[in-house]
Amino acid sequence: MSEATETKRPQWIRQAVDFGALIAFMAAYFITRDMIKATWVLVVASLIALAVGFVLERRLAPMPLITGGFALVFGVLTIVTDDDLFVKLKLTVQNGLLAAVLLGSLPLKKYPFKALLGSAIKVTDEAWRKLTFRYGLYFLGVAILNEVFRNPAAVTAIWSALNLGTPDPNGVWTGFRGVLWIAASVFGLSQVPLIMKNMIKDEEPGPVSPDTGL
Repeated sequence: MSEATETKRPQWIRQAVDFGALIAFMAAYFITRDMIKATWVLVVASLIALAVGFVLERRLAPMPLITGGFALVFGVLTIVTDDDLFVKLKLTVQNGLLAAVLLGSLPLKKYPFKALLGSAIKVTDEAWRKLTFRYGLYFLGVAILNEVFRNPAAVTAIWSALNLGTPDPNGVWTGFRGVLWIAASVFGLSQVPLIMKNMIKDEEPGPVSPDTGL
């Protein structure tokens, strides 16, 4: 087996691990039309995803740990209280905090992404600043949009304005999660030119740094 194949395999496996819990959650909701049952699936799938990630890499990568941890905490709160508000708030709280940390770090000239990814992506400080700013705005936008799509009154008003009939608020929010997954992938790919343009070459060739799961 070639070295290239060995390098690519963990990346594909990691993608399946990172998004497996979300896919399972969406499937569970659209099959059962029950948000609490779907949250049970989310909690179990998140635990499995974290365990598989740890077995594969012998560590818990930072971002999967953050997103998985939030999914577990808010998922358990949803199950315990029998209230789907918590699982819907997860995106707002998680992305709001990430946005606050990233955007708040800019005046201090501290770039959290560099601490997380500095061993895997070597770019100039100016590139880290731009990435921090862009991702900060992205996370803020996600938090704001989630507040709209988790609100049944807002969803009903939007559907009425667009003459789309009577919506299923839970179905709309679950669909929004799927669209957000695609948007996140597109946004991430759109940052590749910035990274490539500002890449710092090593003075001497060395082993490829392990991917962090981001």
